[in-house]
Amino acid sequence: MDELTEPLTQGNRRALSRAITLIESTRADHRARAVALLAELPQRQALRIGLSGTPGVGKSTFIEAFGKMLTAQGLKVAVLAVDPSSARSGGSILGDKTRMETLSRDPNAFIRPSPSRAELGGVARRTRETVRLCEAAGFDVVLIETVGVGQSETLVAEMSDLFILLLAPAGGDELQGVKRGIMEIADIILVNKADGDLRDTAMRTVADYAGALRLLRKRPYDPSGFPKALPVSAYTGDGLDKAWANMTHLADWRREHGHFDARRAEQARHWFLSELRAGLLARLDAPQVRARLREIGDAVARGDSDPDSAAAEMLDWLGTTPAQRLQEA
Repeated sequence: MDELTEPLTQGNRRALSRAITLIESTRADHRARAVALLAELPQRQALRIGLSGTPGVGKSTFIEAFGKMLTAQGLKVAVLAVDPSSARSGGSILGDKTRMETLSRDPNAFIRPSPSRAELGGVARRTRETVRLCEAAGFDVVLIETVGVGQSETLVAEMSDLFILLLAPAGGDELQGVKRGIMEIADIILVNKADGDLRDTAMRTVADYAGALRLLRKRPYDPSGFPKALPVSAYTGDGLDKAWANMTHLADWRREHGHFDARRAEQARHWFLSELRAGLLARLDAPQVRARLREIGDAVARGDSDPDSAAAEMLDWLGTTPAQRLQEA
């Protein structure tokens, strides 16, 4: 048994942090140890809530207020915040703990920022495995905050039980609401900043999106009235309790009707195929394969071969055995 397994399952924060660092490592020996550690962990279930929204909508402020409300009810909350990485340097600020200063000091909360690196979809490469670690550590709710995303980045929905979309007042109209992509997979739309001078605007935005949601095709895993749009204010706390009540109602209904476990089973299949694709791509990094890629790529650049034919040639070559490749060489 790995030395991290026992303290992690007992809720030790230091062990959880070390395990997440191990999971995120790309070293071959660390990856082997990480896979073994995940296999040893007990199967525990937390409510996984994915939270997405455009930059500046107030995701961090909402999570702090929402997380404090949950910890006040005696729940243990883990926050996995994904920070965008620089396209130039590859670095990330990882300032989510600074933004969630009050929640970060709460003994029932755990906040872990991670860089997105070159990953698309608004989440980090190992966010899914990190969720498993938090569940094994005994957390009741895992909040997955994505980077600021657009309409097509919906990967967080493949690792969460509920997908919450946070919008700002005057963020769109009925036509914006019926666009496909991130809107049609949202379980609940929360219009933030519904306070002060923006309250009336926020209520109109809620009405616009509520009308748009009624035009979308009914999903079999939703009870009557879902998906829905609700107003909230992370600043005053108004609407947070109603939002949580709707989340728990939706999760309970899906459990009772068999959709909850079925969804998790489909997500497991998705991540199996995703990991398989990533493993196949990693094999392209072998020295002999890189040399062959350069050779065929140079032929394409010179105009001696077109991209489609070159790709077919490379795929045929990858299908040969190492012994056959040596004979060709």
